[in-house]
Amino acid sequence: MIPSPFDYLRPRTVEETVQYLDEAGEDAALLAGGQSLVPALRCRDAVPAVVVDLSEVEELRGIRVEDDQIVVGAMTTLRRLATDPIIAEHAPLLATAARLAGDRRTRTMATLGGSLALADPAADLPTAAVALDATLLLAGPEGRRTTSARSFFVEPYTTALGLADVLVEMRFPTRFGWGAHYTKVCRTTPGWAVVGVAALLRQEDGVVTDARVVFTNMGPVPVRSRPAEEALLGARLTDAIVGAAADAGADESEPVDDAAATAPYRRQLARTLTRRAVRAAAGR
Repeated sequence: MIPSPFDYLRPRTVEETVQYLDEAGEDAALLAGGQSLVPALRCRDAVPAVVVDLSEVEELRGIRVEDDQIVVGAMTTLRRLATDPIIAEHAPLLATAARLAGDRRTRTMATLGGSLALADPAADLPTAAVALDATLLLAGPEGRRTTSARSFFVEPYTTALGLADVLVEMRFPTRFGWGAHYTKVCRTTPGWAVVGVAALLRQEDGVVTDARVVFTNMGPVPVRSRPAEEALLGARLTDAIVGAAADAGADESEPVDDAAATAPYRRQLARTLTRRAVRAAAGR
């Protein structure tokens, strides 16, 4: 099918982008990597009057280390995330999630900002952003502001972005001495997560001193599992402790039935994947 007619704009700065979005209002759509928008245009599921292409906005690109944080531009591709040495050294969880997101062609085109802004409950990168305590920089008509990744995701396909807002960059704290892992189960490979689990651990003398466990597709947004984390804190990672953490996280979750899986099946997947992710994060 042929997309409906639209005006095509290609700004060169964030401020120009915000201006275009503010003028167009609800009739505008942002084009980042195009992996979600272009199919929607072709099927006429999306019929914007204006498409604003972000490909020429240089401020939205790049990866750098700044003040003990990793700064990633919103237009950075998943392929770059999966292969960049800075990400591999300081945020390996982000690299792993990017490698598992789609096939090679998709990763070459898709962007981190686009994945976060779409806010698909089955997507991998939002879970990584929440697990890594990312801070997001947004630009809008009233200026620039920051928000946490946990506050950014509101409900499926809905975020804290306003109609004229642009996601500029993400900041991830460097985590020296932490172990991290992300794993998921898909109906097809590659594919969306039926369930995914991100785990980050910090240990001292074999005892867990800090932990993050975050679920993909176990709720409307990425779900941080406090019960699983509490079961790990202050403990040595025996099989019993890891199993108890997995059970606590799954038991307190509230997944739903859908075409991909039933809620009980999702809970069982969460148990299994939490064990795998925690053990891998601990280097076991």
